[in-house]
Amino acid sequence: MKVVRSGRTLLKLGPTLGRWCFFKSQPRAGCHGQCGLLVQRRLVSLSAWIPGRRDEWHKAVSNAEKIVGYPTSFMSLRYLLSDEFSNVAMHLRKLIGTKHPLLKTVRGLVFDGKSNLQTRGLLVLLISKAAGPPRIAQNVSETEEDMISGIYPSQRSLAEITEMIHTANLVHKWGVVNLTDMETQTCNGVEQDMEFANKMAVLFGDFLLASASTALAELKNTKVVEVISSAIAELIQAEFTGLKDQHGNAVLGRTTSMEDWYTQTYLSSGALLAKSCKAAMELAHHDLETQNEAFEFGKHISFARQLQEDLAPFLGTDDNDNVVNPLSAPAILYLQQEGSHCVELLNNASINTNNKKVYELIQSSPVIEETKQLCIQEGQKALESIHSFGSSEARTALGKMVNAVTNV
Repeated sequence: MKVVRSGRTLLKLGPTLGRWCFFKSQPRAGCHGQCGLLVQRRLVSLSAWIPGRRDEWHKAVSNAEKIVGYPTSFMSLRYLLSDEFSNVAMHLRKLIGTKHPLLKTVRGLVFDGKSNLQTRGLLVLLISKAAGPPRIAQNVSETEEDMISGIYPSQRSLAEITEMIHTANLVHKWGVVNLTDMETQTCNGVEQDMEFANKMAVLFGDFLLASASTALAELKNTKVVEVISSAIAELIQAEFTGLKDQHGNAVLGRTTSMEDWYTQTYLSSGALLAKSCKAAMELAHHDLETQNEAFEFGKHISFARQLQEDLAPFLGTDDNDNVVNPLSAPAILYLQQEGSHCVELLNNASINTNNKKVYELIQSSPVIEETKQLCIQEGQKALESIHSFGSSEARTALGKMVNAVTNV
Protein backbone atom coordinates (compact mmCIF):
# COMPACT_ATOMS: atom_id res chain seq x y z
CA MET A 1 0.00 0.00 0.00
CA LYS A 2 1.49 3.36 -0.98
CA VAL A 3 1.10 6.21 1.51
CA VAL A 4 0.80 9.47 -0.40
CA ARG A 5 2.79 12.38 0.95
CA SER A 6 0.92 15.62 1.58
CA GLY A 7 1.52 18.31 -0.99
CA ARG A 8 2.07 15.87 -3.83
CA THR A 9 -0.26 15.77 -6.76
CA LEU A 10 -0.22 12.04 -7.30
CA LEU A 11 -3.09 9.82 -6.27
CA LYS A 12 -1.70 6.41 -5.42
CA LEU A 13 -3.62 3.17 -5.31
CA GLY A 14 -3.90 1.04 -2.20
CA PRO A 15 -5.02 -2.57 -2.22
CA THR A 16 -8.45 -3.59 -1.03
CA LEU A 17 -10.00 -7.01 -1.10
CA GLY A 18 -9.05 -7.71 -4.70
CA ARG A 19 -10.01 -4.22 -5.86
CA TRP A 20 -8.26 -0.93 -5.44
CA CYS A 21 -9.34 2.33 -3.84
CA PHE A 22 -7.87 5.81 -4.01
CA PHE A 23 -6.26 7.90 -1.31
CA LYS A 24 -5.52 11.54 -0.70
CA SER A 25 -3.40 13.00 2.09
CA GLN A 26 -3.41 16.12 4.22
CA PRO A 27 -0.91 17.31 6.85
CA ARG A 28 -1.76 16.70 10.47
CA ALA A 29 -1.95 19.78 12.68
CA GLY A 30 1.56 20.81 13.57
CA CYS A 31 3.21 18.62 10.99
CA HIS A 32 3.84 21.47 8.52
CA GLY A 33 3.27 19.08 5.66
CA GLN A 34 5.98 16.64 6.69
CA CYS A 35 3.95 13.53 7.45
CA GLY A 36 2.04 11.52 4.91
CA LEU A 37 -1.30 10.30 6.21
CA LEU A 38 -4.21 8.45 4.73
CA VAL A 39 -7.05 10.76 5.71
CA GLN A 40 -9.51 10.79 2.86
CA ARG A 41 -10.20 7.30 1.68
CA ARG A 42 -12.10 6.52 -1.46
CA LEU A 43 -14.08 3.51 -0.32
CA VAL A 44 -14.77 2.19 -3.77
CA SER A 45 -15.08 -1.47 -2.88
CA LEU A 46 -16.77 -0.85 0.46
CA SER A 47 -19.66 0.49 -1.58
CA ALA A 48 -19.41 -2.55 -3.78
CA TRP A 49 -23.00 -3.58 -3.26
CA ILE A 50 -24.45 -0.14 -3.87
CA PRO A 51 -25.24 0.36 -7.55
CA GLY A 52 -25.44 3.82 -9.06
CA ARG A 53 -29.22 3.87 -8.88
CA ARG A 54 -29.16 3.98 -5.10
CA ASP A 55 -32.90 4.45 -4.58
CA GLU A 56 -33.73 1.30 -6.51
CA TRP A 57 -31.04 -0.68 -4.69
CA HIS A 58 -32.06 0.62 -1.26
CA LYS A 59 -35.68 -0.31 -1.94
CA ALA A 60 -34.68 -3.83 -3.04
CA VAL A 61 -32.52 -4.32 0.08
CA SER A 62 -35.22 -3.01 2.44
CA ASN A 63 -37.77 -5.34 0.88
CA ALA A 64 -35.38 -8.28 1.13
CA GLU A 65 -34.67 -7.60 4.81
CA LYS A 66 -38.37 -7.76 5.60
CA ILE A 67 -38.60 -11.14 3.87
CA VAL A 68 -35.72 -12.75 5.79
CA GLY A 69 -36.97 -11.58 9.18
CA TYR A 70 -34.50 -9.00 10.49
CA PRO A 71 -32.14 -6.28 9.18
CA THR A 72 -28.73 -7.67 8.30
CA SER A 73 -27.05 -4.58 9.80
CA PHE A 74 -27.57 -6.35 13.18
CA MET A 75 -26.18 -9.61 11.86
CA SER A 76 -22.95 -9.60 13.87
CA LEU A 77 -24.23 -7.60 16.84
CA ARG A 78 -23.81 -10.49 19.28
CA TYR A 79 -20.13 -10.68 18.37
CA LEU A 80 -19.60 -6.91 18.53
CA LEU A 81 -21.04 -6.83 22.07
CA SER A 82 -18.75 -9.54 23.37
CA ASP A 83 -16.12 -8.93 26.07
CA GLU A 84 -13.31 -9.59 23.60
CA PHE A 85 -14.53 -6.92 21.21
CA SER A 86 -15.03 -4.48 24.08
CA ASN A 87 -11.29 -4.67 24.70
CA VAL A 88 -10.58 -4.02 21.03
CA ALA A 89 -12.99 -1.08 20.99
CA MET A 90 -11.30 0.43 24.03
CA HIS A 91 -7.97 0.47 22.21
CA LEU A 92 -9.59 1.79 19.03
CA ARG A 93 -10.53 4.92 20.96
CA LYS A 94 -6.82 5.70 21.28
CA LEU A 95 -6.65 6.11 17.50
CA ILE A 96 -8.99 9.11 17.49
CA GLY A 97 -7.00 12.05 16.18
CA THR A 98 -4.42 9.95 14.37
CA LYS A 99 -6.53 9.80 11.18
CA HIS A 100 -5.43 6.24 10.65
CA PRO A 101 -7.52 4.53 7.91
CA LEU A 102 -8.67 1.82 10.33
CA LEU A 103 -11.16 4.20 11.97
CA LYS A 104 -12.87 5.11 8.72
CA THR A 105 -12.84 1.50 7.61
CA VAL A 106 -14.58 0.38 10.81
CA ARG A 107 -17.14 3.20 10.65
CA GLY A 108 -18.08 2.27 7.11
CA LEU A 109 -18.34 -1.48 7.49
CA VAL A 110 -22.05 -1.59 8.26
CA PHE A 111 -23.48 1.69 7.00
CA ASP A 112 -21.93 4.32 4.74
CA GLY A 113 -24.52 7.01 5.51
CA LYS A 114 -26.69 6.05 2.56
CA SER A 115 -27.21 2.30 2.44
CA ASN A 116 -26.65 -0.89 4.36
CA LEU A 117 -23.50 -2.62 3.16
CA GLN A 118 -23.98 -6.07 4.70
CA THR A 119 -25.72 -7.52 1.68
CA ARG A 120 -23.64 -10.65 1.21
CA GLY A 121 -25.28 -12.19 4.26
CA LEU A 122 -28.63 -10.91 3.05
CA LEU A 123 -28.22 -12.74 -0.26
CA VAL A 124 -27.31 -15.94 1.58
CA LEU A 125 -30.50 -15.66 3.64
CA LEU A 126 -32.64 -14.90 0.60
CA ILE A 127 -31.38 -17.82 -1.44
CA SER A 128 -31.82 -20.07 1.60
CA LYS A 129 -35.47 -19.07 1.82
CA ALA A 130 -35.96 -19.27 -1.94
CA ALA A 131 -34.69 -22.86 -1.97
CA GLY A 132 -36.78 -23.82 1.05
CA PRO A 133 -36.56 -27.23 2.75
CA PRO A 134 -35.24 -30.23 0.76
CA ARG A 135 -37.71 -32.30 -1.23
CA ILE A 136 -36.45 -35.48 0.43
CA ALA A 137 -35.34 -35.02 4.02
CA GLN A 138 -32.44 -37.34 4.88
CA ASN A 139 -30.25 -37.07 7.98
CA VAL A 140 -31.63 -33.59 8.65
CA SER A 141 -30.63 -32.22 12.06
CA GLU A 142 -33.06 -29.29 11.73
CA THR A 143 -36.75 -29.64 10.92
CA GLU A 144 -39.19 -27.25 9.30
CA GLU A 145 -40.43 -26.39 12.79
CA ASP A 146 -36.97 -24.96 13.53
CA MET A 147 -37.23 -22.50 10.63
CA ILE A 148 -37.61 -18.78 11.30
CA SER A 149 -39.19 -16.95 8.37
CA GLY A 150 -38.46 -20.01 6.24
CA ILE A 151 -34.74 -20.11 7.08
CA TYR A 152 -32.91 -22.67 9.21
CA PRO A 153 -30.94 -21.33 12.23
CA SER A 154 -27.74 -22.82 10.79
CA GLN A 155 -28.26 -20.84 7.58
CA ARG A 156 -28.61 -17.63 9.59
CA SER A 157 -25.37 -18.48 11.37
CA LEU A 158 -23.72 -19.01 7.99
CA ALA A 159 -24.86 -15.57 6.83
CA GLU A 160 -23.19 -14.06 9.92
CA ILE A 161 -20.03 -16.05 9.22
CA THR A 162 -19.94 -14.79 5.63
CA GLU A 163 -20.16 -11.18 6.78
CA MET A 164 -17.48 -11.64 9.44
CA ILE A 165 -15.04 -13.21 6.99
CA HIS A 166 -15.64 -10.38 4.52
CA THR A 167 -15.25 -7.77 7.25
CA ALA A 168 -12.04 -9.36 8.58
CA ASN A 169 -10.51 -9.14 5.11
CA LEU A 170 -11.53 -5.51 4.72
CA VAL A 171 -9.96 -4.59 8.05
CA HIS A 172 -6.74 -6.45 7.28
CA LYS A 173 -6.47 -4.92 3.80
CA TRP A 174 -7.73 -1.38 4.38
CA GLY A 175 -6.82 -0.79 7.99
CA VAL A 176 -3.06 -1.26 7.72
CA VAL A 177 -0.61 1.43 6.65
CA ASN A 178 2.67 0.45 5.01
CA LEU A 179 5.12 2.10 7.42
CA THR A 180 8.09 1.51 5.12
CA ASP A 181 6.55 4.04 2.72
CA MET A 182 6.30 6.74 5.37
CA GLU A 183 8.94 9.39 5.89
CA THR A 184 11.57 8.33 8.38
CA GLN A 185 11.27 11.61 10.31
CA THR A 186 8.72 11.28 13.13
CA CYS A 187 6.26 14.12 13.54
CA ASN A 188 4.24 14.55 16.72
CA GLY A 189 4.61 10.83 17.31
CA VAL A 190 2.72 10.05 14.11
CA GLU A 191 4.93 7.07 13.29
CA GLN A 192 4.25 5.53 16.68
CA ASP A 193 0.53 6.20 16.21
CA MET A 194 0.57 4.44 12.85
CA GLU A 195 2.45 1.45 14.22
CA PHE A 196 0.00 1.08 17.11
CA ALA A 197 -2.98 1.44 14.78
CA ASN A 198 -1.59 -1.23 12.47
CA LYS A 199 -1.39 -3.64 15.41
CA MET A 200 -5.01 -2.83 16.26
CA ALA A 201 -6.10 -3.45 12.67
CA VAL A 202 -4.45 -6.87 12.67
CA LEU A 203 -5.94 -7.68 16.09
CA PHE A 204 -9.43 -6.56 15.07
CA GLY A 205 -9.33 -8.52 11.83
CA ASP A 206 -7.98 -11.60 13.61
CA PHE A 207 -10.75 -11.37 16.21
CA LEU A 208 -13.44 -11.35 13.53
CA LEU A 209 -11.81 -14.19 11.62
CA ALA A 210 -11.40 -16.24 14.78
CA SER A 211 -15.06 -15.63 15.67
CA ALA A 212 -16.09 -16.72 12.18
CA SER A 213 -13.95 -19.86 12.42
CA THR A 214 -15.44 -20.78 15.79
CA ALA A 215 -18.99 -20.25 14.52
CA LEU A 216 -18.17 -22.29 11.42
CA ALA A 217 -17.02 -25.21 13.55
CA GLU A 218 -20.21 -24.97 15.62
CA LEU A 219 -22.24 -25.75 12.50
CA LYS A 220 -20.85 -29.31 12.79
CA ASN A 221 -20.85 -29.88 9.06
CA THR A 222 -17.47 -30.85 7.62
CA LYS A 223 -18.54 -30.19 4.03
CA VAL A 224 -19.53 -26.61 4.89
CA VAL A 225 -16.25 -26.09 6.75
CA GLU A 226 -14.35 -27.32 3.70
CA VAL A 227 -16.29 -25.09 1.28
CA ILE A 228 -15.96 -21.90 3.34
CA SER A 229 -12.30 -22.61 4.13
CA SER A 230 -11.56 -22.84 0.41
CA ALA A 231 -13.30 -19.47 -0.07
CA ILE A 232 -11.00 -17.91 2.56
CA ALA A 233 -8.01 -19.38 0.75
CA GLU A 234 -9.19 -17.83 -2.51
CA LEU A 235 -9.58 -14.42 -0.85
CA ILE A 236 -5.90 -14.62 0.03
CA GLN A 237 -4.98 -15.92 -3.41
CA ALA A 238 -6.58 -12.79 -4.89
CA GLU A 239 -3.67 -10.77 -3.52
CA PHE A 240 -1.12 -12.77 -5.51
CA THR A 241 -2.43 -12.71 -9.06
CA GLY A 242 0.35 -10.50 -10.41
CA LEU A 243 -1.93 -7.51 -10.98
CA LYS A 244 -0.21 -5.27 -8.43
CA ASP A 245 3.29 -3.89 -8.08
CA GLN A 246 5.50 -4.03 -4.97
CA HIS A 247 3.66 -1.07 -3.43
CA GLY A 248 0.22 -2.58 -3.96
CA ASN A 249 -0.65 -0.32 -6.88
CA ALA A 250 -2.96 -1.70 -9.54
CA VAL A 251 -0.94 -2.50 -12.64
CA LEU A 252 -1.85 -3.87 -16.06
CA GLY A 253 0.39 -6.26 -17.93
CA ARG A 254 0.73 -6.14 -21.70
CA THR A 255 -1.26 -9.35 -22.02
CA THR A 256 -3.86 -8.65 -19.33
CA SER A 257 -7.29 -9.67 -20.60
CA MET A 258 -10.88 -10.00 -19.42
CA GLU A 259 -10.05 -13.57 -18.44
CA ASP A 260 -7.72 -12.07 -15.83
CA TRP A 261 -10.51 -9.72 -14.76
CA TYR A 262 -12.91 -12.62 -14.24
CA THR A 263 -10.30 -14.57 -12.29
CA GLN A 264 -9.49 -11.59 -10.07
CA THR A 265 -13.14 -10.77 -9.43
CA TYR A 266 -14.01 -14.36 -8.61
CA LEU A 267 -11.13 -14.74 -6.16
CA SER A 268 -11.65 -11.37 -4.48
CA SER A 269 -15.41 -11.35 -4.06
CA GLY A 270 -17.21 -14.01 -6.08
CA ALA A 271 -15.79 -17.05 -4.31
CA LEU A 272 -16.97 -16.07 -0.83
CA LEU A 273 -20.53 -15.30 -1.90
CA ALA A 274 -20.83 -18.22 -4.34
CA LYS A 275 -19.51 -20.76 -1.86
CA SER A 276 -21.60 -19.32 0.97
CA CYS A 277 -24.72 -19.79 -1.17
CA LYS A 278 -23.63 -23.34 -1.91
CA ALA A 279 -22.92 -24.02 1.76
CA ALA A 280 -26.38 -22.73 2.69
CA MET A 281 -27.89 -25.40 0.44
CA GLU A 282 -25.67 -28.06 2.01
CA LEU A 283 -26.88 -27.06 5.49
CA ALA A 284 -30.44 -27.71 4.34
CA HIS A 285 -29.32 -31.02 2.78
CA HIS A 286 -30.32 -30.05 -0.74
CA ASP A 287 -29.00 -32.18 -3.57
CA LEU A 288 -25.80 -31.37 -5.46
CA GLU A 289 -27.69 -29.85 -8.39
CA THR A 290 -29.37 -27.28 -6.14
CA GLN A 291 -26.05 -26.53 -4.46
CA ASN A 292 -24.42 -25.86 -7.83
CA GLU A 293 -27.29 -23.61 -8.90
CA ALA A 294 -26.87 -21.55 -5.75
CA PHE A 295 -23.13 -21.38 -6.39
CA GLU A 296 -23.71 -20.11 -9.93
CA PHE A 297 -26.09 -17.44 -8.67
CA GLY A 298 -23.54 -16.10 -6.19
CA LYS A 299 -20.78 -16.14 -8.80
CA HIS A 300 -22.70 -14.36 -11.54
CA ILE A 301 -24.24 -11.67 -9.33
CA SER A 302 -20.71 -10.94 -8.07
CA PHE A 303 -19.53 -10.48 -11.66
CA ALA A 304 -22.53 -8.28 -12.47
CA ARG A 305 -21.99 -6.16 -9.37
CA GLN A 306 -18.30 -5.61 -10.15
CA LEU A 307 -19.07 -4.70 -13.76
CA GLN A 308 -21.63 -2.17 -12.52
CA GLU A 309 -19.11 -0.73 -10.09
CA ASP A 310 -16.47 -0.48 -12.82
CA LEU A 311 -18.97 1.39 -15.01
CA ALA A 312 -20.03 3.85 -12.32
CA PRO A 313 -17.32 6.50 -12.94
CA PHE A 314 -18.23 6.61 -16.63
CA LEU A 315 -21.96 6.93 -16.05
CA GLY A 316 -21.91 9.82 -13.63
CA THR A 317 -23.26 7.63 -10.84
CA ASP A 318 -20.16 7.60 -8.68
CA ASP A 319 -18.55 10.08 -6.32
CA ASN A 320 -14.97 9.19 -7.19
CA ASP A 321 -14.17 12.25 -9.35
CA ASN A 322 -14.10 10.00 -12.42
CA VAL A 323 -10.82 8.41 -11.36
CA VAL A 324 -10.00 5.49 -13.68
CA ASN A 325 -9.04 2.17 -12.15
CA PRO A 326 -6.54 0.49 -14.54
CA LEU A 327 -7.96 -2.91 -13.63
CA SER A 328 -11.59 -2.01 -14.21
CA ALA A 329 -13.42 -3.85 -16.98
CA PRO A 330 -13.64 -0.79 -19.28
CA ALA A 331 -9.89 -0.17 -18.95
CA ILE A 332 -9.01 -3.80 -19.74
CA LEU A 333 -11.42 -3.90 -22.67
CA TYR A 334 -9.83 -0.68 -23.94
CA LEU A 335 -6.40 -2.31 -23.65
CA GLN A 336 -7.60 -5.29 -25.66
CA GLN A 337 -9.07 -2.98 -28.27
CA GLU A 338 -6.15 -0.58 -28.65
CA GLY A 339 -3.20 -2.88 -28.01
CA SER A 340 -0.33 -3.09 -25.56
CA HIS A 341 1.08 0.33 -26.47
CA CYS A 342 -1.46 1.98 -24.15
CA VAL A 343 -0.50 -0.03 -21.05
CA GLU A 344 1.66 2.74 -19.57
CA LEU A 345 -1.03 5.35 -20.15
CA LEU A 346 -3.64 3.24 -18.33
CA ASN A 347 -1.31 2.33 -15.47
CA ASN A 348 -0.58 6.03 -14.92
CA ALA A 349 -4.26 6.96 -15.00
CA SER A 350 -4.15 7.92 -11.31
CA ILE A 351 -1.85 10.84 -12.11
CA ASN A 352 -3.93 14.01 -12.29
CA THR A 353 -2.53 15.08 -15.65
CA ASN A 354 -3.32 11.72 -17.22
CA ASN A 355 -6.63 10.85 -15.62
CA LYS A 356 -8.83 13.21 -17.62
CA LYS A 357 -7.28 12.06 -20.89
CA VAL A 358 -7.67 8.37 -20.05
CA TYR A 359 -11.22 8.94 -18.83
CA GLU A 360 -12.24 10.67 -22.05
CA LEU A 361 -10.57 8.05 -24.24
CA ILE A 362 -12.39 5.20 -22.53
CA GLN A 363 -15.73 6.99 -22.27
CA SER A 364 -15.78 7.80 -25.99
CA SER A 365 -14.90 4.24 -27.01
CA PRO A 366 -17.26 1.27 -27.60
CA VAL A 367 -16.00 -0.48 -24.45
CA ILE A 368 -18.55 1.28 -22.22
CA GLU A 369 -21.45 -0.26 -24.10
CA GLU A 370 -19.63 -3.59 -24.17
CA THR A 371 -19.22 -3.49 -20.39
CA LYS A 372 -22.94 -2.71 -20.00
CA GLN A 373 -23.83 -5.74 -22.09
CA LEU A 374 -21.51 -7.95 -20.03
CA CYS A 375 -23.18 -6.69 -16.84
CA ILE A 376 -26.65 -7.47 -18.21
CA GLN A 377 -25.53 -10.92 -19.38
CA GLU A 378 -24.11 -11.80 -15.97
CA GLY A 379 -27.36 -10.69 -14.35
CA GLN A 380 -29.34 -12.90 -16.70
CA LYS A 381 -27.11 -15.87 -15.88
CA ALA A 382 -27.68 -15.23 -12.17
CA LEU A 383 -31.46 -15.26 -12.66
CA GLU A 384 -31.35 -18.36 -14.85
CA SER A 385 -29.42 -20.27 -12.21
CA ILE A 386 -32.29 -20.00 -9.68
CA HIS A 387 -35.12 -20.52 -12.16
CA SER A 388 -35.76 -24.04 -10.84
CA PHE A 389 -36.23 -22.77 -7.27
CA GLY A 390 -39.89 -22.09 -7.96
CA SER A 391 -41.87 -18.90 -7.57
CA SER A 392 -41.68 -17.23 -4.14
CA GLU A 393 -41.30 -13.81 -2.58
CA ALA A 394 -37.68 -14.63 -1.78
CA ARG A 395 -36.87 -15.47 -5.41
CA THR A 396 -38.67 -12.30 -6.50
CA ALA A 397 -36.54 -10.30 -4.07
CA LEU A 398 -33.38 -11.86 -5.50
CA GLY A 399 -34.56 -10.87 -8.97
CA LYS A 400 -35.10 -7.27 -7.86
CA MET A 401 -31.60 -7.11 -6.42
CA VAL A 402 -30.15 -8.48 -9.65
CA ASN A 403 -32.16 -5.96 -11.69
CA ALA A 404 -30.95 -3.12 -9.48
CA VAL A 405 -27.35 -4.16 -10.16
CA THR A 406 -27.78 -4.56 -13.92
CA ASN A 407 -29.81 -1.38 -14.48
CA VAL A 408 -26.88 0.45 -16.08
